Amino acid sequence: MRVIAGSARHLNLKTVPGMDVRPTTDKTKETLFNVLNADVPYSKFLDLFSGSGAIGIEALSRGADKCVFVEKSRNALSCIKDNLDFTKLGDNAVILPMDVIAAIKSLESNGEVFDIVFMDPPYNKELEKSVLEVLSSSSLINNDSIIIVESSNETDLSYIGNLGMHIYKEKVYKTNKHTFICKDN
Repeated sequence: MRVIAGSARHLNLKTVPGMDVRPTTDKTKETLFNVLNADVPYSKFLDLFSGSGAIGIEALSRGADKCVFVEKSRNALSCIKDNLDFTKLGDNAVILPMDVIAAIKSLESNGEVFDIVFMDPPYNKELEKSVLEVLSSSSLINNDSIIIVESSNETDLSYIGNLGMHIYKEKVYKTNKHTFICKDN
């Protein structure tokens, strides 16, 4: 796994040992950032269920002003720190070692709005639904914010309309997909 583009281009990243984390493949990550290309520079990026931190690090490498990494696994947190040190992108990073819902509530008190929210929760446990329900009324996003959910192809997101949001793009791969969501205007 490596950084695809930007200031840390071609640097190899550590992955979290074991089967608890599924790293996003380089090809899938490249496709994701091709879609987000114009939105990443100068953005505030929120990486939920960060794992190794590869997605947030890619955003920082491509010019995001800030990335907040949210992860509760100790092994993953260590991996994120090592990867940020290795890529020298840590100055623009904040790591929150906690549950995603707790992190969202904590971040709301700062008054920040994120341009891009990426989440890659464990597949087929409906964790993305809980997070989207909280985000739908959160001050962390506005009508210009982009939310991306990485999930298994079987994941049903048909409830999005009930949350005052809509899906505006979906990229389907062999075993997973990226769903691009924004608030209704």
